[in-house]
Amino acid sequence: MASWLQLSDDVGLKVELERPPARVVSLVPSWTQTLFALGAGEMVVGATRFCVEPPQALAAVPKVGGTKNPSLREIAKLKPDLVIANAEENRREDIERLRGQAIPVFTTYPRTVPGAVESILRIGRAIDREPQAAALAREITLSVSGIEAGLGVWSKLRLRVFCPVWKKPWMTFNGDTYAHDVLRMMGFNNVYAAAGERYPRTTIEEAIEHRPDIVLLPDEPYEFDQCDVEEIKAMLPPALGRRVLLVSGRDLHWYGVHMVEGLRALNERLSRLRAAVI
Repeated sequence: MASWLQLSDDVGLKVELERPPARVVSLVPSWTQTLFALGAGEMVVGATRFCVEPPQALAAVPKVGGTKNPSLREIAKLKPDLVIANAEENRREDIERLRGQAIPVFTTYPRTVPGAVESILRIGRAIDREPQAAALAREITLSVSGIEAGLGVWSKLRLRVFCPVWKKPWMTFNGDTYAHDVLRMMGFNNVYAAAGERYPRTTIEEAIEHRPDIVLLPDEPYEFDQCDVEEIKAMLPPALGRRVLLVSGRDLHWYGVHMVEGLRALNERLSRLRAAVI
């Protein structure tokens, strides 16, 4: 039987679909939300327990475990025409096992804002929602252009930022990550951009040596809260301790439809912080 579509996913693997997908399992919370935004919610027959948007629509969707430990048996029982995964959020061995069972898997791997837009377009093609994906891509591109145009002098006078994503041990991200590119697009320099590992371990003492101007604490993947703010403030020089801000981890890390409002919201928060530094 001739295939309906052949395309390459974000990691260069071929995905072959015999027909437009009618049953999709999503292993990525931000892409689950995006599937519904693209008008493909009726296709979603399975998702992870971390897939929480849109909440009412997902209430009746079977859960197949977590992002790092999905039940491959439950996924197979759902007989999906397509599984949507992510090279960072999901384990390579799980993706390979699904593919080994002849279950098509589209693996995303955006490491820049434009890369995330390209992923939307590829997913739109894979689920037969190209016009909707193109419209969403245009909306995100316009939003990003507005943010960049509003930077003014901050496009050159960039503040240095330390942004941990985990604690015990402290971990952050280098320049080969989507979160780095989000901050770059908003006029900030990630002090760990040149780190050899994508998610290097560090210490607060080492971070201080990188001379950040501000510290951002996102509530995903580690759920930093006000107690963490007070704890880290006590470890920082007084001036830097006054420039510690909690931010939404979704605004920083989520791809897809969340980018439309999430990037704007994050930029507004960071703009206020930047103004206070002057």
